[in-house]
Amino acid sequence: MRVVEKRQLLSAEEISRTLQRLAHEIVEKSGGTKDLALIGVRRRGVPLSERLAKTVRDFSGVDIPVGTIDITLYRDDLSTVGPQPVVHSNEISFSVDDRDLVIVDDVLYTGRTIRAAMNGLFDLGRPKRIRLCVLIDRGHREMPIEATFIGNSVQTSDTEIVEVHLKEIDGDERVVLVDRVP
Repeated sequence: MRVVEKRQLLSAEEISRTLQRLAHEIVEKSGGTKDLALIGVRRRGVPLSERLAKTVRDFSGVDIPVGTIDITLYRDDLSTVGPQPVVHSNEISFSVDDRDLVIVDDVLYTGRTIRAAMNGLFDLGRPKRIRLCVLIDRGHREMPIEATFIGNSVQTSDTEIVEVHLKEIDGDERVVLVDRVP
């Protein structure tokens, strides 16, 4: 199985503008930064949450806490991942109790990743509220999970994949739609 790039959905500049807009939306819909914290889903949700926090700091002067959650042990398909999945630690240096948490991820698809992230967060405490921010919502939900903050919505087929490339992980910066071909 190989993938063929169909088209670019977002350029580096468009990703940057989208994150600027999302940061402003998060603060506005939260009524400010009090009790607000961002939780990046490991891998690409982490640099996205850090960029959002930097943007909030740039326009508000407030440092909002940022944490990282690894959902590996909370996956409902753990037995199919492999005999020994690689588990990274969560990096949340603040209490989640009574916090207004925003989970940040790159692509929302079935909703299973976000369900796993919420399960992991509830193991750490009882947040006041949990909302979701995604760069791309591609539809095809299998769980009743919707994002509050959406960078871009893209209709996709079951064979298509949205690939997010971030300079911190991939060395380049763009979002592309690819198709799986036999």
